[in-house]
Amino acid sequence: MIRVLRNGTVITMDEKRKQKYEKLDIVIEDTTIKELTTHYEGPFDQEIDETGKIILPGLVNSHTHLGMSIFRATNDNYNLQDWLNKKIWPIENQMTDEDIYYTTLLSCIEMIQTGTTTSNDMYFGINGSLKAIKETKVRSVFSRCLMGNIEKESFDKIEEFKDLVEKNQGNELLTFTVTPHSMYTCSKEYLKECKKIADEFHLPIHMHYCENQAEVEGIRKDYGKSPAEALQELGFLENKLILAHGTWISEEEQDLLAQYDVSIATNPVSNLNLGCGIADLVSYQKKEINICLGTDGQGSGNNLNLFYHMSLVDQLQKAKYQNPTVMGSYDVLKMATIQGAKALGLEDKIGSIEVGKKADIIVLDLTNTEIYPTVDLITQVVHNTESNNVDTTIINGNILMQNHQLLLPIEEEKLKKQIDKIIERLM
Repeated sequence: MIRVLRNGTVITMDEKRKQKYEKLDIVIEDTTIKELTTHYEGPFDQEIDETGKIILPGLVNSHTHLGMSIFRATNDNYNLQDWLNKKIWPIENQMTDEDIYYTTLLSCIEMIQTGTTTSNDMYFGINGSLKAIKETKVRSVFSRCLMGNIEKESFDKIEEFKDLVEKNQGNELLTFTVTPHSMYTCSKEYLKECKKIADEFHLPIHMHYCENQAEVEGIRKDYGKSPAEALQELGFLENKLILAHGTWISEEEQDLLAQYDVSIATNPVSNLNLGCGIADLVSYQKKEINICLGTDGQGSGNNLNLFYHMSLVDQLQKAKYQNPTVMGSYDVLKMATIQGAKALGLEDKIGSIEVGKKADIIVLDLTNTEIYPTVDLITQVVHNTESNNVDTTIINGNILMQNHQLLLPIEEEKLKKQIDKIIERLM
């Protein structure tokens, strides 16, 4: 199957090209980008005219909990620890695989409709999550969230994760990370077991890290050293490492992390809602630490619309430094595309529109009155794009949404009724 997207303005995110955006035809053969040219004259099975529209790589959400859609905006007046202990974990303990199937399904549709084509997800109830992810054909870096000590129940979770990986080899849309929840929910012994699994399967490690100051103080107390030094003691710095949040990282620790394959997945909305603070991304950037962008779950992040989170992360850094020059829109767009792909070890497949990469592509229509006209394209995309501007979403060459219409056999109204039943039972 050869598809041609014609006449769009393409933001490739390919640093090798001279221009940040240009008019191009994109030729997709099956799952892969076959050609980028100013005027394609070869054979095709389908031609789509994208005149006047903006085309860019599908967005990469580097930290999610897709099963948490029923907790959307439940964070008011809670700090992180109270929100988890009093609001979230007691309800999650009652959720069934079927519940998590429906809550994850809702999140997958939300991502498709808002232009996210890849998510880095950690949750439990993996059977329900995987069913939804596979049905919606989204690209997922996935894991079973691991929490615990040295008791049998905690090790059963590791065996469950190993079984998950072994049974899902060869799925081109599905890769894995090892995800210990955090240093404050896992003992040292348990974290070392998690590292063993990462080494055995050659997988990255993805975990919550230094989300608020209370967590930092707890790690210093438990380990007798800084959180970054604790990671070094555990051997985690030897692995590809994705640290979610990273809100509080001292300059000395930044120097240590910068020596390794470490990415910080910043979650600005979640950090603001839970009163965690504002990560010093400008400093991380200067240290050449890879920064990528996440939403967290909807419970603290409110939504999975990365365009909203992109705008905020840029503005927060400018306000933090009282200097509008410390970060630019293109820097932030990289966090949501190619730098997210790099964090997940997928930069050879996704994150930019290049020949040979997978066709994970979104199309924007920026002609609606409230954001018209477009004078500076990159700034417009980062700061003014809303979900209603996402016209088309393509993942692995499959068109999952076109002209704002979801092209999946899912009845959204029936799904909403199932979600309402779950909320009525649990909340």
